Amino acid sequence: MKRFFTLAIMVAAFCCANAQDVQLHYDLGHSLYKNLSSRTSVTTTVEMFKPDTWGSTYMFTDIDYKSDGVMGAYWEISREFNLTKNKQWAAHIEYDGGLGSGKTMDSYYGNRYQHAVLLGGAWNWASKDFSKTFSLQLMYKYQFKNAHTGAHPFSGFQLTEVWGTTFAKGLCTFSGFCDLWYDPNVNGKMILLSEPQFWFNLNTLKGMKDVNLSLGTEVEISNNFVWNDKGQNNRFYAIPTVAAKWTF
Repeated sequence: MKRFFTLAIMVAAFCCANAQDVQLHYDLGHSLYKNLSSRTSVTTTVEMFKPDTWGSTYMFTDIDYKSDGVMGAYWEISREFNLTKNKQWAAHIEYDGGLGSGKTMDSYYGNRYQHAVLLGGAWNWASKDFSKTFSLQLMYKYQFKNAHTGAHPFSGFQLTEVWGTTFAKGLCTFSGFCDLWYDPNVNGKMILLSEPQFWFNLNTLKGMKDVNLSLGTEVEISNNFVWNDKGQNNRFYAIPTVAAKWTF
């Protein structure tokens, strides 16, 4: 869900078309892992991509829900400036941030995430028919001070790969991303996060051309990323979802 680029968005980067979608994910982490009993079950993701003469703008928002309402929100916004005429090389700037909430026995509390800014370069590639796409980004990452949790500012790097492929005459899409970034506060000082997604695109079926609905799954594969019930983020998880997506 976080930092996910759909195949449609990657195609739009080369075809100069807009792309937006809304996703609904039911997370199975609380059922598969005993130490994730408090993990949010439902997340919605809203994405927007818009290219222009100079490059492109991308942003998304994840909203997490508990049974009594919204638990937290996270968003990213990035801008790329084309450096070559074929749009393969670009300068990349990005902001990441959000907030969350929790509950004790008799009260609620809130927490601001340690937000970050990233700056670097990107290399984008697509096959001639745009059925296969790939993007590689290498960026300097600065994490700001978080006064709420006492987290200190620090600098590092982030390596991001984004891919997408469609096959079976457009019926199936396999896409996702993989992030690797430096964080001095975790074991090994590195965090890995990847979210591959697989979709069945119903608008490719006979009589369903205008039904822009996709059904599928996402698997959140991570190391040192997920906070468990013990207040730690120091282990590996592979957490699937059951998902639906509507593309506008």
